[in-house]
Amino acid sequence: MSLEFFLSLDAIQEFARHYGYWAVFLGILLENMGLPLPGETITLVGGFLAGSHELNYWLVLTSAIAGAVLGGSFGYWIGLSGGWPLLLRLGQIFRIQESQLLEVKARFKNNAPRAVFLGRFIAFLRIFAGPMAGLAGMPFGQFLVYNFAGATLWAMVMVTLSFFVGQLVPLEQLIAWASQFAFVTLGLVTTGLALSLWLEFRKKEAVYEQLEPKDPELQSSENL
Repeated sequence: MSLEFFLSLDAIQEFARHYGYWAVFLGILLENMGLPLPGETITLVGGFLAGSHELNYWLVLTSAIAGAVLGGSFGYWIGLSGGWPLLLRLGQIFRIQESQLLEVKARFKNNAPRAVFLGRFIAFLRIFAGPMAGLAGMPFGQFLVYNFAGATLWAMVMVTLSFFVGQLVPLEQLIAWASQFAFVTLGLVTTGLALSLWLEFRKKEAVYEQLEPKDPELQSSENL
């Protein structure tokens, strides 16, 4: 069977029906550990099945929160123990200088609490927030607080949304809306980060130009 079959909505629904709360728990746990699995889709399917009275709402919600918290924590320790050497190797492959990677690491560390808390609603950042927090050296106690708070808010929104709205619109449409929101948010965050880096570069360039010594011949001609 092809990979597309296993990642299709019909296959995910069948998986969730067969394994119930374990499907929700493991799906979001593995995604938050850094694996590119459709954890969000599995959670939405779980909420939808709860709305159809095939599963219990509170047990789906608890499974999603537990999977997100544990998965994020595992991802944190993976990033803390071996994330930086891996990032350096990836940088060599894509010809990214170590100084640039250090800049990214410092920026993430400065914004780590917000990234961990809100990153669950942003495409790809939900997968990499845990490993990046460990890689950046975010204190584990602080990470645990923001990880739990973010996981709880995200799970409540996803499960409750699919529990109620899933009975009014097709599940495919609901999942499409959730994916579009995640990618739009990713685009806004990426644009904001790029603009911030560009403004900082221009500021440093202006300071460098002010500090740069003038040509002696030009200075003498100005004095004349």
